[in-house]
This record gives sequence, structure tokens and C-alpha cells, in this order.
Amino acid sequence: MSRLHRAPVAVVVALLTAGLLAGCVAMPDSGPVVESQARGGDTAGGGTYFNPKPPQAGDTRADIVRGFLVAMRATPIQTNTAREFLTKDAAAAWSPDETVTYAGYPKVAETAAGVSVALAEPDHIDAQGAWQGPLARSQRTVSFPMAIEDGEWRIDSAPDALIVPETWFATRFQQVSLYFFDPTVQTLVPEPVYVQGGKQLASTLTQALLLGPSEGLDRVVKSFVPPGLTINLSVPISADGVAAIGLKGDAGQLSAESIELMMAQFAWTLRQDPRIEAFKVTINDDPVTLPGGVSAYRVDGGAQYDPAGFQASPLLYGLRGGLLSSGTGGTLAPVSGPLGSAQLGLRSVAVSVTAEQAAGVADDGRSLVVGPVSSSDGATADTVLTGARSLLRPGWDFADRLWVVDRTADGAAVSWIRNGTTHPLNVPGISGTRVRSFVISRDGSRLVAVVRRKGGDELRVSRIAHNRNGRVLWATPARPISEAPDSDLPVRAISWRSTTTLAILSPFGASDNLVQLRTASVDGSPAAEGSSTTIEYGLRDLAGSPDPEDPLYGANRQILVNLSARARPTDPLADGTTEIGYVG
Repeated sequence: MSRLHRAPVAVVVALLTAGLLAGCVAMPDSGPVVESQARGGDTAGGGTYFNPKPPQAGDTRADIVRGFLVAMRATPIQTNTAREFLTKDAAAAWSPDETVTYAGYPKVAETAAGVSVALAEPDHIDAQGAWQGPLARSQRTVSFPMAIEDGEWRIDSAPDALIVPETWFATRFQQVSLYFFDPTVQTLVPEPVYVQGGKQLASTLTQALLLGPSEGLDRVVKSFVPPGLTINLSVPISADGVAAIGLKGDAGQLSAESIELMMAQFAWTLRQDPRIEAFKVTINDDPVTLPGGVSAYRVDGGAQYDPAGFQASPLLYGLRGGLLSSGTGGTLAPVSGPLGSAQLGLRSVAVSVTAEQAAGVADDGRSLVVGPVSSSDGATADTVLTGARSLLRPGWDFADRLWVVDRTADGAAVSWIRNGTTHPLNVPGISGTRVRSFVISRDGSRLVAVVRRKGGDELRVSRIAHNRNGRVLWATPARPISEAPDSDLPVRAISWRSTTTLAILSPFGASDNLVQLRTASVDGSPAAEGSSTTIEYGLRDLAGSPDPEDPLYGANRQILVNLSARARPTDPLADGTTEIGYVG
């Protein structure tokens, strides 16, 4: 809580949590930095200009609360008018750094204690801008105590949040990613957040990054941007695309290494503003320079920290005739390593991000072997796990941790393997459930599982904590990626579509030839919802990658369909191909 009070959070809007309804979070009075000159049409941050009316003489208690709700929809975003509906003391105390969105129209009713507002389908985002999902039912009615001040009704206490329609929010905020490091400082980890877009995107991205990771991400990610720094009003961008990031505050002693890592975070975060080619950082007007006195840093810098995997193999890998094979399109040829040169009786395979190692699950699902992908010296595969009941297709992360899920009689058992040693991991909400399939993010921070339950399949995501040596410490309780399962649409396959987006394949209708392809944001927000397509070919599997340069493929036993191309060209799969996918 103290961090939120120290840092200005005007650039993000977040939705109420349980503590918000008790009024415990603060926000600067001015709201996000916006173009104040707008007088009509669309504003820089999106949405039509709207200047709400202040309280009117003789307004009833319900009128005041309705006016307050309308005033929070001011565009450009500002809270000055909304404060006029509060008593002087309440206005001074109101610090709305988080936001609740709701569907339809709120139900406003006068009560003996004041005014109550019932919200339909309210969702919330934290002060970082990270989506937190739906409010509990007990929090969906907000009470406003009222008082007479200067002969007129005013709100005597208000929740520390903006409360706005979801349609208003959707037109003024966009989902982006903030980039932090994993605990080993070997890769960046994207964290989806919502910020105000338009001409202020560079400013909102910068200020959101300054806030640091959201609560609950301890040992999952870390930031090298010194805590407590604030932005100097805005981030101007020159005609040649150089952003000037002026910061103020106590940054302490910055080492050359910490400066490089901080610059990588800024680069990956700011590259989402297409106007920016490079940036410069000053702290208290002193330039922050890299070794050699370089002060400008390109936004395409820091490639070695790519969360999609630095120099990850772009080839497709799969099983053909029981052998690990690789290639492009539908043409696969056996690899030279032991999994491609000897019949080991495998039913599924996974290749490490660097394409140096491969893991294979035995036909009976009870054992797992690992061996090099390429070999010219007769290397053999080592059995690293035995005695399982039914292993799912495994997955690798960037640190060569091999992730496995065994469908035991007691439900899913999750483990990770490195250097031949197996480490069981309890993943609340996934362990012990009926898991149909899973994927691990290449940055090692997210495990997503398809959990079967009554009424349909549900995608759940857990965050993985590590120490600085890469040892897994714990997994956070898994949360649904969507509020409810898609009833009669079971999940046939999932894959990564970007570092923060999943592709989901489901059967559709009574025909075996039709499937539905949809996307979902890994944080569970509706940013990627609505992107669903009905496709023919009776696809059974997906081959997807977090690298946007890699096409998304759908496959059945005979063909491979390029789902990234508008015309969806197909390639025949080589005879005997039973599985296909990218590294990871």
C-alpha cells in the first residue's frame, strides 16, 4: 500500500479490490496527463470530448450520486468535476487511483444510510493497470453516505476508485505490456496492463513502468528501475523519434549493469509506441549514460532478453513415424540425435527453446526420456522419469527446465526437471485437478493448464516464483483466464500466440469438420476476446509460438493449415506425422 502512496499513478486506471470499497488507495488529483486543449471530436487518449455538468441546485441524494458517476466519465480524463459532488472533506480525501468498470446502467437507490449503487458485472484492474477480474458479489453494491453542505446534498465518503462503464474504459485505454526481469536476470517477462493511449502513450508507458511490478509478483519478476522515481509531467518525442524521459527522485548509486538492465526494460516497454525510435533518460536533469558515454538507447535494444527466447529455433518439430523430426511447413525429416535415429516408442515430444535437447514421452505415458536433438557421435537418450501414470506432452522454458504433468489417479501432478533431477511442485488450482493439456511460457513465469470441470473446460494460469539461481520456489494459486468455462466447447488444443496471448482450438457444432479458433489474453482480461473464427479441416492440434514472426498452424493427420495467413494456405503433412509444434 505504501508504494502506491509514494508513486503517482495517474497514467493507469484500475478497478476496485476488496480494500478499495473501504477506501484505502490514493491517486493524484490531476488524473492522467492529457491534451487539455481538446474541445470536440476525439481526444488524444481516445473517446469523444465530454465535459460533465457540476451539481445543480436542489439535486436529490440520488441525483448527486448519478451526477458523480457521470462526472467520472469526463474526457479528457479529469476528476475536478467529480469532486464537486463530494463534501469538502471527502473531496480532499478522495484518491481514485483504481477503477471499477461495469456493464449496462448502475441501479441507484436512496436508503436510510444514504445512496446505494448496484453494479452489473463489475471488473477491476489494480493500480499498476493489471487486470484483476470480476469483483466478488459482496462488493458489487457500493454505499455512499450523504451529508448536507451549504444547503445542498453532497457525498460524504467515496470509494478510492473511478467507477465507469466498460464501454467508456474500452475506448480510452489499451492493453500493453510492461517488461520486468525474471529473478535470474536472464530474460524479460511481459506483464499486461491497461494504459491511456493516443499521444500520451509514451508518458503512460513510462509512468506505469516506474510503479514496478504489481502486488503478488515477488520472486516472479524484478525491476531495475529505481523505486520512488517520478516522471516530469510527460515524455516528449522529437521529430526524429527520440523520446526524452525526464525523471526525478533518489535513484541511489546506479552501476553500469543496472543501467543497462533498466534501459532494456524501457526499450521493450517503449517500443510499443510506434513513434519512438530511441530514448534518453535523465534523473534530476543528469543524463543517464551507458558505458562509453552513450546517452541514447534504441528501442530495439536488449534483444538478448527476448521473452520469446533469444535466438529460439523457428523450425517446426514433431513425431513422424515415431521419430523426432524437424523442418518447415509440412516437410519434416528425422533429426540426427537419438530421438530421431532410434525407435524409442514415443507418443509425444518437446524440444528445448535453443533446440539443443528434446524430451519424449513413452507410448504408455509412464516414462520420459531426454537426449540431444543433433548428434554425430552416437549419443543416447537418458530416462529421467519413470513410474508415471499418464504424462502429458511436456514443455521447456528458456532455462532448460523441463515441465511435466502426470495425470495420476489423484489428479494432475506437476513437476519440473533439470539436470536429471525431478522436483515436484504444488500448483494450487491445477495440482489434483483433471488437466487435459498445459503450456509453460518460454520466460518460465507462467503455467497455463486446461482444467476439465463440470460444465466445460477452463483455462487457468499460475505464476511461477524462482530464486536468483533459477530454482523454482513456489507457484501462485491458479486463476481462471476467463470468468467461466465455455460450456459445451471443450478445449481441444492451446498454444502461445504471443508472449501474452493464447490461441485456443475447440470443436464447433455437430460437424467433425468444423472447429473454432479463438484468442485469450493470458491475464484473463477481455482484450483479446471476440477474436474467434470458425475453420474447416477438422483440425486436431495447434502449433503456435510466442514469437510474432512464427506462423500459427493448425493440423490434422493429413494437412497443415497456416492460420496466420488470410487465405489459410495448406500443406500436406508427411506420411506418419502424428504431432507437430515449435520449440518450448
